[in-house]
Amino acid sequence: MIARAIALAVVAAGIALTVYGVSASESFSSDVSRVFTGTPTDRSMWLIIGGVTLLVAGVTGLFVGGKREA
Repeated sequence: MIARAIALAVVAAGIALTVYGVSASESFSSDVSRVFTGTPTDRSMWLIIGGVTLLVAGVTGLFVGGKREA
């Protein structure tokens, strides 16, 4: 039960970081960085990568850690 709650919290954090990262990648500073380097800012990339990683870990925790013993 507690493992499922932790996994849900990790999924929620992953979703929040991913949304925040996508929003940051569409910001003015990211547009300026894209003009000179061709890629968005490092901060937005790390937010997206971290968010997706947490999302995968949380979903994995829901399916693997959610099994109870009989």
